Amino acid sequence: MDTQILEFVDFSRIPYALAVIAVAWVSNRFITRTLDDLGVRFTERRLLFKQITSFTRFVILIGAAALVAASVVRFSSEVLLAIGGSVAVAVGFAFKDLLASLMAGLILLLDRPFQVGDRVEFGGHYGEVLEIGLRTVRINTLDDNLISVPNSRFLTDAVSCANAGALEQMCVFEFWIGMDQDFDVAKEIAYDATASSNFVYLKRAIIVHLKEVTLPHQPLMAMKVTVKAYVFDGRFESAFGTDVHERVHRAFRAAGIASAAA
Repeated sequence: MDTQILEFVDFSRIPYALAVIAVAWVSNRFITRTLDDLGVRFTERRLLFKQITSFTRFVILIGAAALVAASVVRFSSEVLLAIGGSVAVAVGFAFKDLLASLMAGLILLLDRPFQVGDRVEFGGHYGEVLEIGLRTVRINTLDDNLISVPNSRFLTDAVSCANAGALEQMCVFEFWIGMDQDFDVAKEIAYDATASSNFVYLKRAIIVHLKEVTLPHQPLMAMKVTVKAYVFDGRFESAFGTDVHERVHRAFRAAGIASAAA
């Protein structure tokens, strides 16, 4: 049966098929690099360029695969019967996970629970979505580790998206002060320190909450100061957090407000 299948392969077209593969590979590299450069130049459209890159990669790869198959294999009723009879079952078992991930990837692109460039948390990992590929979603964590997750898992497990396609992203900062401290001053300090950061997105409101809590592992009460504010670009989430914490703690010391050990 394998020999019969080879009879329908046009070996003279293999150089053409290789050329199609090479053009597809070069095109993907060129488009990816071009759109990445545009994202650097036009930062307000960075996520849009990343999404276009991901979708274009899908189209080019699927189109190249179809061209290669159409050029190398002489399709006829005999070919379809031969391939369907001898290969379908084997391919089904061998590639069922790959096909499931491929279909899941298409669903992710169409349903858009998250997009390339979003900050997501999945399976205990948190970071930026670098790529929605044919088989996996690649996430770059805050520790600069590259995590690859099969596309199909995103259809069954819960995923949290921090910015949902927008550049700006909410960040939450928590501070603990003693119950005998001036919480009005602490609240004002937290607000001013956040509003004066170079990374804050001032078109969205800055919210400061106060709440009495019990310190972890300690039978002591404390006042928790929670700040909710937006960073203008999710890539600067860590820098924003560092800047706000430095400003708040410096101001607490200057005002004589003692922090409670959490």
